[in-house]
Amino acid sequence: MDDGNVIDVAGKTPEQLASLKQLTLIIYILYAASWLVGVTAIVGIVVNYLKREDAQGTLYESHFTWQIRTFWWGLLWAMLGLLTLVFLVGFVILFASFVWTVYRLVKGLLNWNDGKPMPV
Repeated sequence: MDDGNVIDVAGKTPEQLASLKQLTLIIYILYAASWLVGVTAIVGIVVNYLKREDAQGTLYESHFTWQIRTFWWGLLWAMLGLLTLVFLVGFVILFASFVWTVYRLVKGLLNWNDGKPMPV
């Protein structure tokens, strides 16, 4: 019996996929906004972990993994940069971390916009 809803291979309805797509964009925005308001990255990572199971089997699963890795690696490099500021190399590390994070967010947003999964 067909109830009229189209279901993808992950068992998600079009409404669920649309919700995941919107949520993925919101998380990218939260990470980008964290450069001005640091706490938004914390909100983003919490949402990533809370909704990760819902994204399983969809193209957004790879975006969630990409976002989570961006957060943790970015945090690691930022902390290393801050710890080495005394030696002046920290400025280089912080700049490289910023550029790397921008790259990851832009690449993620471009793939999100094109409906493509992330290479994880």
